Amino acid sequence: MTDRFLATLLDRATDPYRDAGRFAYHFARGKLGGDPIFRHLLQHGLLPSDARILDLGCGQAVFASWLLAARKLYDAGPWAPDWAVPPRVASLRGVELMPLDVERARHALGDRHPQVEIIRGDIREVEFGKVDVVTILDVLHYLDYPEQEQVLRRVRDALPGGGCLLTRIGDAADGWRFRVGNAVDLCVTFMRGHRLPALYCRPLREWMELLERLGFAVRAVPMSHGKPFANVMLVAQLPA
Repeated sequence: MTDRFLATLLDRATDPYRDAGRFAYHFARGKLGGDPIFRHLLQHGLLPSDARILDLGCGQAVFASWLLAARKLYDAGPWAPDWAVPPRVASLRGVELMPLDVERARHALGDRHPQVEIIRGDIREVEFGKVDVVTILDVLHYLDYPEQEQVLRRVRDALPGGGCLLTRIGDAADGWRFRVGNAVDLCVTFMRGHRLPALYCRPLREWMELLERLGFAVRAVPMSHGKPFANVMLVAQLPA
């Protein structure tokens, strides 16, 4: 059941990218099929239903497509018995700096999902508004250290009491696994047609201390699942 279910969900989430170009389609399949964080978010019910979601650094919006496909599959059935019910998305706004990724996202999702908006913008400058959940997956290390804190302060101010930030970072204290993860990150960035950026990384302890200073309660969830990376998902929640 699980393998067949995952294959169906992957097909539903990536089919919209067929018309967005060969690279867009194969990148979506590789990302959603191989990256454990997307399955984890659904399996463990980390996203509330009817939430306003802000996805910062959304790339070609594969996360949005994954959530929409999951809910549609759930409504049609069957749904994996050991997975949480996927959320209905009240609104999802994705912010992405790179024009190629914005174009791929818009081409794939089009106007079929009025609750989804993909905008081109710099997460250091764009207005966040008021939302219930913020996701920042593998993005913060592209900002320098003062900018990281500035963005996280603005995230905190955009969330209500009980609001949640979900982010993934690489633990800079994790030796060779961290170096391998960074090398893969830079390779994928280059393949997506972007210049190679400087990286500003921190040990896991420093990421958690920063979020705690900003008022979040934080827990760390390993997010490499057998791959030789130092990836950790941080679930950071404001007090209700």
